[in-house]
Amino acid sequence: MNGPHPPLSRQSLAAVVRRIRSFPRRVKLAALTAVVAVFVSLVSLTGSWSLADLRAYDYLSIVGRPELPEDGPIIVAIDEPSMAEIGSQWPWPRALHARLIEALRTAGARAIGFDVIFAEPAGDPMNDAALAAASGPDIVLAGDQTVIETPQAQQFVRTEPLPAFTAKGAAVGIASVDLSEDGTLRQVPSLADGFAVTLARIAGANPATPPRNSLLQTFGPARTYPTVSYYQALDPENFLPDGTFRDRVVIVGLSLQNAPSIDAGGVDAFATSDTVYSRGLVAGAEIQATIYDNVVHGLFIRRAGPAAVIPAIILAAFAAAFAVLRSTSWRTLGYGALALALILLASYGLLRLGLLFVSPLGPALAFLGVAVGQAGLDYAEERRQRREITRAFSQYLSPALVERLAQDPSQLKLGGERRTLTILFCDIRGFTTIAEDMKDDPEGLTTLVNRLLTPLSEAVLNEGGTIDKYIGDCLMAFWNAPLDDPDHAIHAVRAARAMLTELVRLNKELAAEAKAAGRPPKSLRIGIGINTGECIVGNMGSARRFDYSALGDAVNLASRLEGASKDYGVPLLLGERTAALAAAKFPIAELDRITVKGRSTVSPVFTVAEGASEAALARHRAYIEAKYHGAITVDDGLFDELKKELPALEHYYERDRERLTAD
Repeated sequence: MNGPHPPLSRQSLAAVVRRIRSFPRRVKLAALTAVVAVFVSLVSLTGSWSLADLRAYDYLSIVGRPELPEDGPIIVAIDEPSMAEIGSQWPWPRALHARLIEALRTAGARAIGFDVIFAEPAGDPMNDAALAAASGPDIVLAGDQTVIETPQAQQFVRTEPLPAFTAKGAAVGIASVDLSEDGTLRQVPSLADGFAVTLARIAGANPATPPRNSLLQTFGPARTYPTVSYYQALDPENFLPDGTFRDRVVIVGLSLQNAPSIDAGGVDAFATSDTVYSRGLVAGAEIQATIYDNVVHGLFIRRAGPAAVIPAIILAAFAAAFAVLRSTSWRTLGYGALALALILLASYGLLRLGLLFVSPLGPALAFLGVAVGQAGLDYAEERRQRREITRAFSQYLSPALVERLAQDPSQLKLGGERRTLTILFCDIRGFTTIAEDMKDDPEGLTTLVNRLLTPLSEAVLNEGGTIDKYIGDCLMAFWNAPLDDPDHAIHAVRAARAMLTELVRLNKELAAEAKAAGRPPKSLRIGIGINTGECIVGNMGSARRFDYSALGDAVNLASRLEGASKDYGVPLLLGERTAALAAAKFPIAELDRITVKGRSTVSPVFTVAEGASEAALARHRAYIEAKYHGAITVDDGLFDELKKELPALEHYYERDRERLTAD
């Protein structure tokens, strides 16, 4: 029987992370796109997200909304001025409503709707009788239906006017509305016998049947609809212009101004999509008028379901993936802003031209999720690369060059590339003898080598060189990789001169220390070979361990020049190409034409003649030509003259004289 899987160890987890990092960028981007698309699609189905979508609808729907239809309802407001004129607080005697009906009919009203529920008998039967007598087929009385939920059951309650009020043909319209979770009225009631739908039929219109969850298109804040006070409608001939109610639909309802704001609340007043801008509530009678115009003129907004929203989210996620397919940068911000603007514009266009609301939030979040997520991954990958580059090259390059390389890794081409390099080899002369003398003090030998290699390495790094490796007492460095260096030869020669200067300083320190300790001084000597040529440079080694190094014939020649420098009695030998490139900055003197071990071609060798004048260099060139043609004799006075003019080459001239003597 197989037991439970053991938890991942730290090593296993690290292996998983390395495996993921090894995936191509496009594979990781595709995975990110799929994850974001699925996540946002699932989130878009939740209730909280639905509320956020509706809030987005609020802001979009009040921009460029349609004008109020000219033949829309007129509101007869049961308001404070009417209460003052009538001299009575609400509720008023129903006989007064009967008078209003007669006055409106006389004024030519086509249909009259009372957004007031007369569900119980009045205290005075005469008032009920008066209203019943005034009712007729042109009247719509409000009803209500609610669902009461208890832990035990769900109870449906429907409240209608007294039968006496509908006996003469008055219709009943359910005035109930559905509020969103935030208490805002946005949905068009889908009731077949809704108040506004019933009133439209009574008025002879052909109201559309809105799909479930259709959204209400508002026309403005409170009192957008033409509104007259109740007391004015009782006597329109004296208070209103002629023809105010002629062939119009009239809705009678409460429209009190004592609590007009969303913060204060109100009686039969609701927050609508317009409330986000106006902060005011809209009376129930005006809400019914808005519903009336929505269903009569087909202005309601269909709300897109998951079948349309989820493809929009997926499309936005793939658009983001395309935008960041190659890379992310500051331009990604511009792409993101443009994409969000297009998503918002598309949502608004569908709202206005297609009367369809597809929320921009889901697609916008999907686009941002992919774009920002990939930018984060790219940033993390860049940071990781910078850390690796810094760690790999901090031992070989100067801090300034490491920082440049870390900021722009594209300057480093891994795996090997052909470049023109200037290569430097530096070796401690007589190290075997020194090591033998200090065989009983290995720690002291290590300290001595480090004291020498440290300033030599600093000289390389200060001139922008790359330290390839240390081979015992030998140092190898090169210039013009991994970063471009147009003056690589000059920098290499300058580094070699700094090395020789540091050697003089160190020898003085060692002499002083030896004198203080009462022992013989140790004088260190070095040989340097520099050559310029085509090389292959890059990460060399195995898949598990490698070094950033250079290979090629130019490297081999530089190493041979370092070894040959001892034979010529000079600490520095230059290859032909290095000498040509450095001649503009340093006094260069040719020494010989040799064939080094491992090469069949003749190679001219040069050195830096410190302190030489141009006249002295010209005399030296003449000496070299004579030497090549065998025109120099052992007793030639030119040796002594050149030793005085070019003291840096004194040992070289003595070597040539000794060879002539031996011959």
